[in-house]
Amino acid sequence: MTILATVVVLGVLIFVHELGHFAAAKAVGIEVQRFSIGLGPKLFGFRRGETEYVLSAIPLGGYVKMGGMDDEVMERVEGGPAVEPRQPSARDFDRKPIWARTLVISAGVIMNMIFAFVVYSFVAWQWGIPDYASTRIGTVVADALPQGSEPLATVESGSRIVSIGGEPTENWGDVVSALYSAEPGPLTIEYVEATGSVTIDVPEEEAQRRALAGALQPRIEAGAGSIVPGSPADAAGLEAGDRIVRVAGAPVESWWDLVREIESRPGQRVELTLSREGRELVRIVNVASEEEERGDATVIVGKIGVGPPNSEMTYTSASFGEAVVHGYRETVAVTTLILGFLKDLVTGGISPRSVGSIVTIGEASGQAAAAGFEVFLRFMALFSVNLAVLNLLPIPVLDGGHLLFLAIEGLRGGRALTVEQRLKWSNVGFIIIVGIMLWALSNDFLRLVGL
Repeated sequence: MTILATVVVLGVLIFVHELGHFAAAKAVGIEVQRFSIGLGPKLFGFRRGETEYVLSAIPLGGYVKMGGMDDEVMERVEGGPAVEPRQPSARDFDRKPIWARTLVISAGVIMNMIFAFVVYSFVAWQWGIPDYASTRIGTVVADALPQGSEPLATVESGSRIVSIGGEPTENWGDVVSALYSAEPGPLTIEYVEATGSVTIDVPEEEAQRRALAGALQPRIEAGAGSIVPGSPADAAGLEAGDRIVRVAGAPVESWWDLVREIESRPGQRVELTLSREGRELVRIVNVASEEEERGDATVIVGKIGVGPPNSEMTYTSASFGEAVVHGYRETVAVTTLILGFLKDLVTGGISPRSVGSIVTIGEASGQAAAAGFEVFLRFMALFSVNLAVLNLLPIPVLDGGHLLFLAIEGLRGGRALTVEQRLKWSNVGFIIIVGIMLWALSNDFLRLVGL
């Protein structure tokens, strides 16, 4: 299952990415000599028109070979065949204007983002928009409450919201929607268990409304809905579906109790008591330390790499238009999340041990496939965004590196770097990419041997 899921994920997303380059090149009249899924030696293929379509031996990428696109660079870093002398043509890549070449280089990333958007939209349209079934409050982040909504901090965790502005609430989506759509000004929120009500002032600004909705979090059981491959939880032997009962002897009743206990112990070795299929187990986890922005301050918090359980989710049917809006929002949210991860990785907010290789990708693909087709599609969409963002890094041999070369050419008034200069920097980029791959593989190896 894991191997098949990995092949499907990588094969589909590489195909989508290279299809973007291929279609854009054809659209602007560039000769496309080869369309390859995989790198290195050709396993098999066929020719149709001017283009050879091939499957190559190394399933870690692909390429579209275009006429005149610095063949020496392309062949050396992407594993194509030996360069044969050829006469320059008006259909060569380098003969096209900068805007056309920029479109061709950007098209792979654009296709990956479109793929993610379409998948997220399709999943929402087919299965509905997921949300928590309960309206029970898990926690109120008092520091995040905008001015006028401070009374919410007095509501006890576990209270169940029954109406907002006189309108009944049946799931957490109703709660968030009511806070977003309410008219600015006084708004009454009624709750039970314990019974009471509070009146807040709804802010007018969109950012303040987002802060208000984000400060109110639903109650979720203290379980592991997912395990991040290579994380401290993974190394300690936690499994998806585990119910976490105690952290260092302290009982936890909800997900937010668990979060508070873990975040308060960065860098510590902590004993977790689990409930798994009716058995009580003990696992020792080495809590990682990460930086987080909390208001105007940066704090160090503990993380172990578990996601909240989804057993308490409900699905609200969505029209085609609602699904498209949801797909757009989810694509933007995932992109922001990945950019934040890269920022934290560079600034030291996240441990370098968090970076995984094809092994981690395989494990995550297998877990997603085992969880069902919907989860697998959502994982593919997430990985597609991840592939798009990483390809935009300004490292020669990646799309971002090619775009950097084009930007330099534009700033120099149309004078491109020489082939020798681009080859030199592409070799540097190739070394960087190989280094990152070895680093990621070593992380997975150390994790697999328990280090």
